[in-house]
Amino acid sequence: MKTILNRIGLELFEPKRPVTNGEFLFHKLFELFIMFHVVSLSWKWASYTLRNSEVVLQLGLANYLDVSYLFGNSLPLILAGLITLLTILSYFRIGFRWQYLFLLLLFHLQHVTRFSQGEIPHSANLIGMTLLCYGLGVLFFEQADKRWRFIFGSMIFFIGLGYTSAAIAKMIGTGWNWADGHHLWLWIGEKGTDILSREGAFTPGWLQSLALQNVAIATIILAVGWITELAGVAIWFRKLRPWVITAIIGMHLGITMTMNIRFDLFVYQLILIGYPWYRLIDRSKLSKFHPLIRYAKRIA
Repeated sequence: MKTILNRIGLELFEPKRPVTNGEFLFHKLFELFIMFHVVSLSWKWASYTLRNSEVVLQLGLANYLDVSYLFGNSLPLILAGLITLLTILSYFRIGFRWQYLFLLLLFHLQHVTRFSQGEIPHSANLIGMTLLCYGLGVLFFEQADKRWRFIFGSMIFFIGLGYTSAAIAKMIGTGWNWADGHHLWLWIGEKGTDILSREGAFTPGWLQSLALQNVAIATIILAVGWITELAGVAIWFRKLRPWVITAIIGMHLGITMTMNIRFDLFVYQLILIGYPWYRLIDRSKLSKFHPLIRYAKRIA
């Protein structure tokens, strides 16, 4: 058991491999991607919260704090402005090392306030979890190379664990018959009703039509998706990571095509972390642009 855990640790954090110039630059570009969406989601949620009038569903911190104080005033916009300021300062490593964790707290508060109306999407889960990894990495690691390895490794760990846990949860909640194609028929019908009520018309796509024509095909679609989720922890291993993440991206595209549920932010982040993009940077002229590399290292 100790040997297995040691192998997983080496695969996730790669302590013996030096961090290249391409990795330092990719690291800051990836961090910029995460922070851009933290700010973007914050303003989006703040704008919606202005319309809220009462708490319908308590989530997270809303179980302990009365978030209704953020309704009917400009506080959500002030909170979004504070999140924006802290994001910029934290990205350039200006201020305190615990800033990212405080930013995560505010981001979570805004999330539970916005979604206190009874709807709980998954769209920001990976962004929030990655923000946690940045908060812990910046707080506990002074050396930039060790900090990046911890952030990336812990992020990969939680993403893999999350997908496999989702597959196990389906078995616990429903059992082996979760992949019954009749369930997919039901979900397509439900989403079709939602689209019909919103747009006045619903036309099934080619994959939806294929699934609705044959319950065996619908069962295969669900089974492939469940197996893909179950294999999530395989992304802990570098050689398997690109293949498994490609399969997960395909699964999300399949969900979009069959149930009209989009996971755009998930897919974007998976594309960024699933493949060794830093190698392309190392081989490009960017790795020779020393002022840029030095600045990336200074704010890493």
